[in-house]
Amino acid sequence: MPKTKPSLTAQVVIAMLLGIAVGLLLNVSGLNTAGSFVNEYIVNGLFKAVGTLFINALKMLVVPLVLFSLICGVCGIGNLSTLGRVGAKSFGLYLFTTAIAVATAVIFALTAGIGQGMQASTDAAFTGREAPPLLDVFTNIIPTNPINAMANGEMLQVIFFAILAGISILMVGKKAKPLIEGAELANEVMMKMVSIVMAAAPYAVFALIAKAMAELGFELLSVLIGYVLVLVAALMFHLFGTLMLLLKVLTGLNPLRFISKMRNVQVFAFSTASSNATIPVTLRTVTERLGVNNSVASFTVPFGATINMDGTAIMQGVATVFIAHVYGIDLSVSDYLVVIAMAVLASIGTAGVPGVGLIMLSMVFVQVGLPVEGIGLILGVDRLLDMIRTAVNVSGDATVSVIVAKSEGKLDTSVYNDPMAGVTTSDIVLDAATERELAEVVASTHARKD
Repeated sequence: MPKTKPSLTAQVVIAMLLGIAVGLLLNVSGLNTAGSFVNEYIVNGLFKAVGTLFINALKMLVVPLVLFSLICGVCGIGNLSTLGRVGAKSFGLYLFTTAIAVATAVIFALTAGIGQGMQASTDAAFTGREAPPLLDVFTNIIPTNPINAMANGEMLQVIFFAILAGISILMVGKKAKPLIEGAELANEVMMKMVSIVMAAAPYAVFALIAKAMAELGFELLSVLIGYVLVLVAALMFHLFGTLMLLLKVLTGLNPLRFISKMRNVQVFAFSTASSNATIPVTLRTVTERLGVNNSVASFTVPFGATINMDGTAIMQGVATVFIAHVYGIDLSVSDYLVVIAMAVLASIGTAGVPGVGLIMLSMVFVQVGLPVEGIGLILGVDRLLDMIRTAVNVSGDATVSVIVAKSEGKLDTSVYNDPMAGVTTSDIVLDAATERELAEVVASTHARKD
């Protein structure tokens, strides 16, 4: 009986566990000391190169995938009122879950009393960067040059242009049929490109995780253990408690099925620490594994990756309480309400800004009168925690996608409930019949030209 090859998800999870083990071994053994062979040529050489190549490949796919998928999605929805409902539901749910997330974080941190009596010092400095005003964010949604927006990865602008293009195609009517078919073919080609890139996923995940773990010092973790444990606990509560409760109440679907199918996406988000880089993986999982129609997923997934920051909001809540205790500053109930409001508004106002988590945190600190330099205390462990909160962010994107799709009758429950739906391996399958058919088409095209 031939052996069954493990699914891509299983391979990625194994690679992640091996990466953690190897990284921690390099860190504990002292092999990764600055200037050593392992540090120069393995951790910051081979591991960094493999991880960077993979992340760049994923980012390469994001803009064209979102563009064609969203155009197909708008055309698939077929009318503006439905599109408006999908947009309003998504926006409302993303802001609601963000507010719940930061409130949960504040409660967890206050209950645990982290930072009280801690005399911490750090050599790390942090200078707050000014986030763009909320008005500028809204006015900049419309791109002056859509090609430039795509080149710079301005996702809100790309989303706006794709929606407008889809609406315009609908208004043209039957004459636009070839254009719609072309967009659908382009979207299918992009999904095949995702499959090709994903074939290298286990190796890339191993390299990314091993590098992160090799650089994370246990001494720093021991100093900030209270902060780390409370933050991780709040993140897990939000993921397995809040989000899954919303999913069950609003859809009646089995949350355990959702969690099992999202493992792949969560590992990728953990490895890359980037919601945008994970869009291709999230979009494929949401449509092929969870059964969300592309007309909904093509909007909710990239939109969520841009504005949904549940994990980041939790970090803000925990960090605010932690730094306030460390510096002996008493915050009132109204101050904590300001923190919640700022987290919700900042999730829109800082959309697409690099280093968004720390920018949002510096905004919150300034608003409630905490010293911004206190962020330097938690900079050392922020990389690890950023990986975890990104996994929570993409889980929120998928949860909202399923909820909105179910409410619009755009969810295939048979796909959602099928544990094997959309399962793939890392093999790149080339169909011989398809290759011959394409070769014949190309040959006949050349013959006509001759």
